[in-house]
Amino acid sequence: MRRCFGLDVHREFAQVALWQDGVVRDAGRIATTPEALRIFADSLAPSDEVALEATGNTHAIVKLLRRRVARVVVSNPHKTRAIAESRVKTDKVDAQILAQLLAADYLPEVWIADEATQARRRQVARRAHLVRQRTRLKNQVQSILHRNLVPRCPAADLFGLKGRRWLAEQELPADERQAVAALLRQLDFHGEELRLIDSELARTALACEDTKRLMTIPGVDVTVAMAITAAVGDFSRFSAPNKLVRYLGLNPRVRQSGEQPAAHGRIAKQGRAHARGMLVEA
Repeated sequence: MRRCFGLDVHREFAQVALWQDGVVRDAGRIATTPEALRIFADSLAPSDEVALEATGNTHAIVKLLRRRVARVVVSNPHKTRAIAESRVKTDKVDAQILAQLLAADYLPEVWIADEATQARRRQVARRAHLVRQRTRLKNQVQSILHRNLVPRCPAADLFGLKGRRWLAEQELPADERQAVAALLRQLDFHGEELRLIDSELARTALACEDTKRLMTIPGVDVTVAMAITAAVGDFSRFSAPNKLVRYLGLNPRVRQSGEQPAAHGRIAKQGRAHARGMLVEA
């Protein structure tokens, strides 16, 4: 007997719905804690199927459930139009719609990355965060110099050795000088963290054949190659090159209706934005 469960997942709980014999009903709530999810998984049969939307804690939930059931489907929330465009939108309704769409095999499924790819994505995301933080700190230093009418630094890099010596010679109010010193300390801290994670990414890259192959392309260094492999994961899951292009959101938008010729617009920009940005840098 086929049973399909729909989970509308939140940070603290998940609303559960059950589809069975063409009838869908509410099955209560479960806490999104490891203990509660293990108890829920133990109550499922090996032939059961579970559907949930992609959220921040999806991977951990899938990891706990997939060993107990026949199938776990992670749905793309942007493409689950029956939920996104529903006039009545509650946790119970969303869970029931997920269960019904799963029973009909009509859910837009998201590929679930393996543990190695998930770890690589976390590393790449942490590096991107550090780079953004360093840029923010540098902009704050530049803002202090600008509002105090300090001319541009003659050195190529304001935050290099020559630039910092020049910066120390500039006349600034006492509080502004303290702010600059604090920002430079934070900048040095983030720089050291960035050096450590770059070393870790380099070690990971040496063990990945796809990353090393990408690095043979002119302009693609280890950072860019790791960003691409982290975003894509298993390249063999794409049966054609244009599907990989669409996954990265690099395909042009196409609009066509009736007898009118197709109109091509800008790229779709769907998928992982960081990977597209790294390709632009390359």
